Amino acid sequence: MSAEATNPAAGPVVPTGPRRRSLPRIDLRRLGRAALLGPTARDRLPDAIGHVVEAHRAHYPDADIEPLRRAYVLAESSHRGQMRKSGEPYITHPLAVTLILAELGAETTTLTASLLHDTVEDTEVTLDQVGEQFGAEVRYLVDGVTKLEKVDYGAAAEPETFRKMLVATGSDVRVMSIKLADRLHNMRTLGVMRPEKQARIAKVTRDVLIPLAERLGVQALKTELEDLVFAILHPEEYDHTRELIAGNAALPDDPLAEIAEEVRTVLRDAGIQAEVLIRPRHFVSVHRVARKRGRLRGCDFGRLLVLVGEDADCYGVLGELHTCMTPVVSEFKDFIAVPKFNLYQSLHTAVARGDGQVAEVLIRTHQMHKVAEAGVVALGNPYAPAPEDPADGERVDPTRPGWLSRLLDWQEGASDPDTFWSTLREDLAQDREITVFRPDGGTLGLPDGATCVDAAYAQYGEDAHACMGARVNGRLATLSTVLRDGDTVQLLMGQDPASEPSREWLEHAHTPAARIAIQRWLATHPSQAEPEAERGREAPSAAPRPAADVPATRPGAANAVVDQPGATVRLAGCCTPVPPDEVTGFSVRGGAVTVHRVECAAVVRMKSTGRAEVGVRWGDTTECRVTLVAESFGRPHLLADLTEAIALEGAEIVSATVEPPSQQRVRHTYTLQLPDAAHLPALMRAMRNVPGVYDVGRAQTPGA
Repeated sequence: MSAEATNPAAGPVVPTGPRRRSLPRIDLRRLGRAALLGPTARDRLPDAIGHVVEAHRAHYPDADIEPLRRAYVLAESSHRGQMRKSGEPYITHPLAVTLILAELGAETTTLTASLLHDTVEDTEVTLDQVGEQFGAEVRYLVDGVTKLEKVDYGAAAEPETFRKMLVATGSDVRVMSIKLADRLHNMRTLGVMRPEKQARIAKVTRDVLIPLAERLGVQALKTELEDLVFAILHPEEYDHTRELIAGNAALPDDPLAEIAEEVRTVLRDAGIQAEVLIRPRHFVSVHRVARKRGRLRGCDFGRLLVLVGEDADCYGVLGELHTCMTPVVSEFKDFIAVPKFNLYQSLHTAVARGDGQVAEVLIRTHQMHKVAEAGVVALGNPYAPAPEDPADGERVDPTRPGWLSRLLDWQEGASDPDTFWSTLREDLAQDREITVFRPDGGTLGLPDGATCVDAAYAQYGEDAHACMGARVNGRLATLSTVLRDGDTVQLLMGQDPASEPSREWLEHAHTPAARIAIQRWLATHPSQAEPEAERGREAPSAAPRPAADVPATRPGAANAVVDQPGATVRLAGCCTPVPPDEVTGFSVRGGAVTVHRVECAAVVRMKSTGRAEVGVRWGDTTECRVTLVAESFGRPHLLADLTEAIALEGAEIVSATVEPPSQQRVRHTYTLQLPDAAHLPALMRAMRNVPGVYDVGRAQTPGA
């Protein structure tokens, strides 16, 4: 399956069809006739599975092959007499599927289940018999593949079946691996079917199974499936691409081979042991490059693959190439420090020759290359406990957290099968995933185009309803901000457990997890989902607009004591006194005393009219209410940034008014409840630090 990595010394190879496997192609008709008659010695293997065992032991030299022998005996005897539409004995199909997986490095249990994967569906063999002869794990895998066989992936009536299938198979990625190998062999032999059926199967393969192969990291299967689908659905473009590849192979000079030799010399002189291979692009890859660049040159038909022993050697190779050759710095990507969501690790760079030819270079260890080709298949038995960590009965998916984990999580929240099906198709259509960093050093894998809304639900689940905003790379950002690969995202969360998401968030949510969580909340809270309930949630995307006054829900809590027994104390709204302001009071109707700051303009007026002052002092309570006025230049998201600064200082907004902009200037008035009057200077300082705010002061308005 990894025949793309070839020895450049052998010269270019002109593809004449889908990529050939590294081992010689076996005669499937002959193998189908190799039935086992009578008892076979335990130390003898049927000739029919000799290639499977050879490929398997290349990865697992000490593997116990007895289960494979017994599985073949059962599969051959149960399928005996059945024929494929191509005219071959049916046993050739499970043999070919198992050989594909063996070449990828699948472990013995997976290969055993692969040999038996059609027995329960197409013969008299039962699951119980499989379990009795081969154990519960093989039974589990065969059962999962059998459920997959019952699904028509393209039928609109099947979303619930497909959903249940994913739940069943998602708990063991080996089931999907067998299905992908099964589809690959079926696609290789699709020529015997009617053209319309070929097209239908190819479209389903393109829409569902190829994206699944990408997400499971099984690139060797994915690339060959892509080429087979390409040939069926776009025969003219396929033929044109084939001619391009053949024409390049016929040229006398190979610039990629020359650069490969130069790379070998550089690494040999540096004392770095490395294997430098030419990795031809497959048909779809060449087609994509041709559409992107137009005229193709020799180096566009392949890439260089450098294989080393240790992670540190990868960076050593990179340093030597960038020092001794001309690097194309914009092409550098480090997928070792930040692996892709499908386990892929490698360094990507490119070097240029004097004539302008640019060669892309992949640098990885041998183990990284194995995983890059085979993905989850290369993990062996991913659920086997480590010797020092005995099993506790719970399966742990090694790809978590990742796409498969998220798939299993959000399918539980899908409101109905159709929603699940549509969101699955959309998610599979995403051909690129980005990685963003959390402030604590953790990472989040998100689809390309994801926003802060998606990051919030990826990190906090339904608790993300309380998200108020975000900082992206240290700068304040709205929840609608589109994230880029490598961004650092700090999500700003409120403390109110009754926080509500906004219907507007749906416009910015790209992940199924975010959309489903928001839709589920809106469906269960129809009254709160009206537009008025939305307006305060998402930070505005234009200049701040007038905000309605929110009535105070409780009186000012600062404890002002007056020298008038039985009088009700009110803190004046014109100057909003708080401890330790110097204050005075005046009697008003109803036996109340209004408390003002001594420098308040209302105090001067009342004194001028002969009003008698009432002595006032502060009690022991430090909680207080204050009105602040912020003067600022108008800019997008200013209201959101100011309210965020207030919330981070622990103040509660009782009411807020934003006046319409005048000459690009905006006046914000906030009445705030502070847990401690001593926090007021820090609060005002935090508000002044918001970009665009040029002054913050205590309210000073005319008072009665």
